[in-house]
Amino acid sequence: MKTLKLVSSVAVILALETAWSAEKIDINSLPVEKATLTHAPEVPPPITRKKPARVKIHLETKEVVKRLADGVEYTFWTFGGSVPGPFIRIREGDYVDFTLANHPSSKMPHNIDLHAVTGQGGGAEGSFTAPGHSSTFSFRALNPGLYIYHCATAPVGMHIANGMYGLIFVEPEKGLPPVDKEFYILQSEFYTKGKYGARGLQPFDMNKAVKEQPDYVVFNGSVGAITNDNALKAKAGDSIRMFVGNGGPSLVSSFHIIGEIFDQVYTEGGVIPNQKNVQTTLIPAGGSSIVEFKTQIPATYILVDHSIFRAFNKGALGMLKVEGDKDATIYSGKTEDGIYLPEGGAIQEIPVSEKKEEITEKTFAQRMDAGKAVFTQNCAACHQLQGEGIPNAFPPLAKSDFLMKDKKRAIGVVLNGLTGNVTVNGQTYNGVMPALGLSDDDVANVLTYVRNSWGNKGDLVNMKEVKALRGK
Repeated sequence: MKTLKLVSSVAVILALETAWSAEKIDINSLPVEKATLTHAPEVPPPITRKKPARVKIHLETKEVVKRLADGVEYTFWTFGGSVPGPFIRIREGDYVDFTLANHPSSKMPHNIDLHAVTGQGGGAEGSFTAPGHSSTFSFRALNPGLYIYHCATAPVGMHIANGMYGLIFVEPEKGLPPVDKEFYILQSEFYTKGKYGARGLQPFDMNKAVKEQPDYVVFNGSVGAITNDNALKAKAGDSIRMFVGNGGPSLVSSFHIIGEIFDQVYTEGGVIPNQKNVQTTLIPAGGSSIVEFKTQIPATYILVDHSIFRAFNKGALGMLKVEGDKDATIYSGKTEDGIYLPEGGAIQEIPVSEKKEEITEKTFAQRMDAGKAVFTQNCAACHQLQGEGIPNAFPPLAKSDFLMKDKKRAIGVVLNGLTGNVTVNGQTYNGVMPALGLSDDDVANVLTYVRNSWGNKGDLVNMKEVKALRGK
């Protein structure tokens, strides 16, 4: 047995020496450089050097409280202070000296498993680090591709669920074709004690995590991280490359961009484009994909997980705003006025918690602040962020005579929904507003907000007024 082990060991050593010899790599003679790390959605510039280098990477783990959604905070466990962690870009053949430092304020030990690493635990074995300490290990980037990295300290699922993941791209020797814009997108899910939108600092819920029932599914660490003012931006005619990862920890992503088609996809993070003209690409938990396309016309393209309730009810939604000249030969815009309500007849029922919360009345300022979050999460998709509505489909709330004329009626509409004809500012609408199942507190919040925004001037709506009308 000893002889066999010895022979095996010698064989491995010889094989390694042969490989290294064949590549004529002398680690100590490699040029040394510091890796450029970027936070999402930014991507480090392509690597143009023709030879391998010895690359130094320093990454800090830190536990921080940040915004998960409007009015919702979460204690994230992070690489580099952000979720997702920084984008790392190295070159095939590089020799990497990786130092992981765990901030003294951390409550937990952490490590890093880079899927790009060939070796014990993908580096987890060499990077286990207690708070206030740092660890260094080295690896050779043998295989080009786009890889997830994540914390692998027990309980592994909890560390990932709290935000410890990111992407590392091992650029092939000859690089990828040049493009005008590159973006870093990473999907993940969060499991909180409170339901989606429940305000305050939300703790992690292990039971929901084990059942794989997240309250939030998001791009780049929080609801709205790449929407509206934070949207990705490009110009018509730009060639776009998106490095897309899925940190999980559990769900598979059906990544899709509404209004765009991927010209080509490097499935599962490989470096060969193996499919063209793709509408939706699957990205496994702990996996990745590279998608490329050219933007022909201006529009706001919507990034979603096409498991669609995750997009419109849990946060997996982003925007790519493309500016430029319109081209009616590609897309005309509306040429005929009509009403199309693909979801108009569907009654959205959100269960009302039977647990009675002890919530005290709020000041006007508090209700305005909370009401904005409730409106954004539940109402803005139809009535639009500035309350302007959508002509012939969803009535405006801004300067709305219907909203402002009768406060009790407004409360009743939010509590019970509304169907049939309604006249707002002289225009008749015939649609469906679903009952959203909001609490008395949230009804008071959102009505105080919409009746005092965008030119409306009303008074505070309190819970007593809402309770008096609930059930009627």
